[in-house]
Amino acid sequence: MAPNVICDGAQPSGPRLRPMAAGTARSEAQGRAPSLPAPKGRGQSKGAGSKGSGGKVPGESATEPVDASYLEGLIGYNARRAALTVIAVFLERMKPYGLRPVDFSTLSLIAHNPGITASQLCHALGVLPPNMVGLINGLEQRTLIERRPHPSDRRAQGLHLSAHAVPMMQAAERTAAQIEQEAAHRLSPAEQKTLMRLLQKIYR
Repeated sequence: MAPNVICDGAQPSGPRLRPMAAGTARSEAQGRAPSLPAPKGRGQSKGAGSKGSGGKVPGESATEPVDASYLEGLIGYNARRAALTVIAVFLERMKPYGLRPVDFSTLSLIAHNPGITASQLCHALGVLPPNMVGLINGLEQRTLIERRPHPSDRRAQGLHLSAHAVPMMQAAERTAAQIEQEAAHRLSPAEQKTLMRLLQKIYR
C-alpha cells in the first residue's frame, strides 16, 4: 500500500530564502526594483484538464460507473466476488450453531463419511495437516466429534459426530441449502448444475 502522503495543494509554512543573484544585486544598486519570479501555484490560471484542490477534476462524480472490464474477465475475481456474497450470509446464519465455514465443511464430511480420518479430511478440503490437527482438537473440545479406532488401520483413528452434534448438523445443512437457494435464485436449475460443474473442473 502506498504511503499516505499529502502533496496536492500543499504550501510551505513560510517564505523560502534564496541566494541573491548577481543581476538582482546590480538592479538594487542602480535603484531599480528587481524582477522576481511569480510565486508558484498562485495567480496562475489552471488548464481545462488540470485538477483543483483535492485532486478532483471539475464535474467528476463519485457515483460515475467504474471500468472493471479487466477484473470481470478474470475467473478468480468473479469466483471471489460470488463467494463473498454467499459467505457473508453464511456467517450470519451460522451464528446460532457457532460454525465457521471450515467447521461446517469438516463436520459435514464427517457426518456423511463416519470414520473418516484426518488425512482424508486434509485431502478433501485442501487443508494442511498441522491446521487440521488444531481444527479437530477444537471440535473435539466442543464435544462435536469423537475419535474411535479405525476398523482397518490400527495407526489411524476414525472421526464420528457426537450424539448431540447429529441433529445440529442436520439443521445446519438445511440452513446452508436455504442460503444456496437464495444466492442462486437468478439461475435456473440447469445453470446451477453447469456452474457447479465448471467450478469443480478448476479445482479438481
